[in-house]
Amino acid sequence: MPELPEVEATRRGLDPSVRGRRVTAVRVRERRLRWPVPERLERELPGTVLAGAERRAKYLLLPAGPGTVLVHLGMSGSLRRLPDDTPIGPHDHVDLALDDGHLLRLRDPRRFGAVMWVTGDPSLDPRLAHLGPEPLSEAFDGAYLHAVSRGRRARVKSLLMDGTVVVGVGNIYASEALFAAGVHPHRAAGRVGRERCDRLAAAVKEVLAAAIEHGGTTLRDYAGIDGRPGGNAVRLAVYGRSGEPCLRCGASVRLTRRDARATYHCPGCQR
Repeated sequence: MPELPEVEATRRGLDPSVRGRRVTAVRVRERRLRWPVPERLERELPGTVLAGAERRAKYLLLPAGPGTVLVHLGMSGSLRRLPDDTPIGPHDHVDLALDDGHLLRLRDPRRFGAVMWVTGDPSLDPRLAHLGPEPLSEAFDGAYLHAVSRGRRARVKSLLMDGTVVVGVGNIYASEALFAAGVHPHRAAGRVGRERCDRLAAAVKEVLAAAIEHGGTTLRDYAGIDGRPGGNAVRLAVYGRSGEPCLRCGASVRLTRRDARATYHCPGCQR
């Protein structure tokens, strides 16, 4: 599933190519995505000029005139910039045609993605209004993590993946950050002390920033706007390495499954 680094890498690739471009047409071939693609998108978006590409959590935002195109990549989606005459594939659901002869195409085999049209302030949209701070912002640090975790019996990994606490830290990067900070993923969040919260918040920032720099992590479906996979998978320290020796201490990396999610950790390094 595309997580924050993959969405941010997509945003960085999109921004210079869509800024100032006029949308000439919207083509919807499959309306039944995570939320139905609104018919207003086809009526109101053509003729508007895109102001660039922004991101909030795992959502891409394309401000355009009176509204904002809100895109979510779901579990298997990608947004690609292609020549307007590119043949249509079986999972190519929505095209935004631009005045430079290119288009933005949502490809989503599992159809958990979304393309929405939001008028007014997008931060007030119900999908965004309840979200916590961005992990790479100054609002997210050890002091905040320590304060928000007090009294919580939920596992610290679950806390990191709670979008109302901090956005965009999905399964891969939560596992990697916890390893980097030496914190066991199943420890109760309320039992993680201030010093460890400082280390963990810093690790979250470092892990995400490095993944963005390497174009995100491709394990199965993710590709950037040019169709190329992200290059961060080779940098993963524990995720997907069950049974392999820990890069730090040599103990075997363990895999556990809880709440239908795979969690990887080192029993020697993480306490």
